[in-house]
Amino acid sequence: MKSIDFCLASEGAEVILATSSDGNYPPENIIDGRSDTFWTTTGMFPQEFIISFHKCVHIMKLTIQCYLVQMLKIEKSMSKDPVDFKLCIEKELLFKEGELQTEEFSIPELQATYLRFTILSAFDAFVSVHRVIADGIAQDI
Repeated sequence: MKSIDFCLASEGAEVILATSSDGNYPPENIIDGRSDTFWTTTGMFPQEFIISFHKCVHIMKLTIQCYLVQMLKIEKSMSKDPVDFKLCIEKELLFKEGELQTEEFSIPELQATYLRFTILSAFDAFVSVHRVIADGIAQDI
């Protein structure tokens, strides 16, 4: 069985909601597979975005690359629509000036059709999210 990053546009992932948008740094940058592009918030917190998968996926490890994020909450939904989210993780992230924050979360048996990321607080007025990686195994559920 081959490991897949389900959070790629090329794998069918979509950012179906983002609470802020800047034409130069759109939310789609989160799922383009690159760390040098990003989505930026336009100030005020909380901010959130939702990633939709084309089917229910089984994720073994979740990674987020971001900058200036202080408190992050990640929720999942297995519904057909983006409703009934359940908390997976709520964590305060460490920040080091000039370095991208890379946080890995091992979540055994995480199945989801949607992931909602909520940035509850930040180290500055704006944050950037560069990439979300959802490593999992392709399977039919």
